Amino acid sequence: MTKTWHRPTLWISGVMAALTLVTLGGLLFDGRVLQGAPLWLKPFKFAVSLAVYSATLSWMLSLPHKGKRWTSGLATLIAAILFADVALVAIQAARGTFSHYNTNDDTWNQVVQFMFGTSIPLMFLANVVLAVILSFQKLAAGNDRSTMWAVRTGLYLAIAGMAAGYLMVFQIDKHVETTDAAGRAVELRGGHSVGVPEGGDGLPVTAWSTTGGDLRIPHFVGMHGLQVMVLLALGLTLVALHERTRLRLVLIAFAGYAGLLALLTWQALRGEPLVQPRLTTLGLATGLVAVVAAGVAWTLKSERATPAPDRRPVPQR
Repeated sequence: MTKTWHRPTLWISGVMAALTLVTLGGLLFDGRVLQGAPLWLKPFKFAVSLAVYSATLSWMLSLPHKGKRWTSGLATLIAAILFADVALVAIQAARGTFSHYNTNDDTWNQVVQFMFGTSIPLMFLANVVLAVILSFQKLAAGNDRSTMWAVRTGLYLAIAGMAAGYLMVFQIDKHVETTDAAGRAVELRGGHSVGVPEGGDGLPVTAWSTTGGDLRIPHFVGMHGLQVMVLLALGLTLVALHERTRLRLVLIAFAGYAGLLALLTWQALRGEPLVQPRLTTLGLATGLVAVVAAGVAWTLKSERATPAPDRRPVPQR
């Protein structure tokens, strides 16, 4: 079976890379702001994030597996939705207004909100079905179980990260009256901040809140669990380790990453800033690091105790 990257998602990755340059220009030359953040920061982050995600998805579908017609179709649907949604985010930025949570009743904004309300659940469902299909078959050439499980667990983490994004929408009791970059009154329903108003002080580049909880953090960390797991598996193939050891390390990394994602979600929901963790959060994080480190140490100790395979040639009779 020919190993070919999935073209629609690879194409979308290229489009997002180009959009990254466009939005970078907007950040440099357009001084408008929304709730204190640069107007083009949001489409810039979307473009960078989805360029990486789409490229990873394209590579993943190049691995030999059954049901390629189904997985290719689902990935093509995901690519189309990503293109449409990010285009809407960029258009709204160009208009100087909010793309998400915007309840204004002008016709174009209502179209944008309808598109988001339809496409985002559809994309989430497509990713779930894709993960289910790939969970019940071998994915990697040569039966490399560590790569196979890295792809599977990475998809599970990405889906969990997408699900975390719904927590922002579910804050329907949160109403914010503000103005857009043109000074027009806008009412926002929902949001990513917890315990503090939207648009407060934030970290450089990410703009994650430094005064309260921020649901964008678990959303981002989960979404890019796929890249972390795949890169880990590919990196481990460069090290002289038994295949069983590589698999164990991948599964330990998945458990640790899932624990981190749960901790970040819990921290955000408590209204706690990422950079100002409370003692309980620090204690749980320390425990998580200790458990993962112990698992890695045990795995590497077992590796050293396992005799290397005998590669001496068998005598010919």
